[in-house]
Amino acid sequence: MIKELIHDPILLAKKPEVATKEDLQAAQDLLDTLISHKDGCVGMAANMIGEYKRIIAFDNDDTHMVKFNPEIIKNRVHKMQKKDVFLCSEVLESVSVIIL
Repeated sequence: MIKELIHDPILLAKKPEVATKEDLQAAQDLLDTLISHKDGCVGMAANMIGEYKRIIAFDNDDTHMVKFNPEIIKNRVHKMQKKDVFLCSEVLESVSVIIL
C-alpha cells in the first residue's frame, strides 16, 4: 500500500527498531511508496512512511530492492547538494547525510 511521506524532522530522526519477518508488510508498503515516487526518488527508509524499523528500499539499476537491518560498514558525511538526491526530493532539500 502506498503511504504518505513523513516530513517532520523529529519523526524522521527517531531511532528505528530491528526489523523482523513480522515487518514484511511494512517492507512491501515501503517498496510500493518508493515505486510511486520513482520520478524523484531512488531510495527510502521505513521511517519516511512512519514505520520505525530498520528497512530500506532502493532502485538498483532499475531493479527495486529491499534490505532488512542494513549496516553501514564505511561512511563519509558531506553536505548534500540538489544534484546529490539519494532519498526523496520531496522530503530532503539540503541536509547532511551519510552516503553508503
